[in-house]
Amino acid sequence: MKNWLKALVSLALPQIAGLSAAAFTVTGDGSWYRTIQKPEWNPPGWLFAPVWTTLYILMSIAFFIIWKSVADKKAKRTAMAFWIVQLVFNFFWTIIFFYAQQIGYALAEMVLLWLLIFITIFLFARISKLAAWLLVPYISWVSFALMLNYAIWELNK
Repeated sequence: MKNWLKALVSLALPQIAGLSAAAFTVTGDGSWYRTIQKPEWNPPGWLFAPVWTTLYILMSIAFFIIWKSVADKKAKRTAMAFWIVQLVFNFFWTIIFFYAQQIGYALAEMVLLWLLIFITIFLFARISKLAAWLLVPYISWVSFALMLNYAIWELNK
């Protein structure tokens, strides 16, 4: 596959996952999300779209770097598989939290997501330090989101 096509696919995958998950995210007036208690440090709603767009772009670039690398095929396949699995977990967190309204299950799922991202970073680092570093903002935001999910779960038990 040509690199321009790999770049296009790399960019499209997280954007499609994010836009698909957004369809399950209802936070407007009258929504379940508006009725639950949230900590004072809950970010404003307008912040999430630009943050996730930026993170998805960084994830795309990291994935592309790994995909086009000349590294060992097995190492690449493993790293890319973990990246895809963590993206699937990323997608399903939104469904579990916003659509199913299961804060506790979403918290447990996010712990697994965090571990998958952590493993992905280490697998990427074996191939490209830059690709690994591009995922650091992502795991940082997910760490914050994990604390936020926990706080919301505690406030709404």
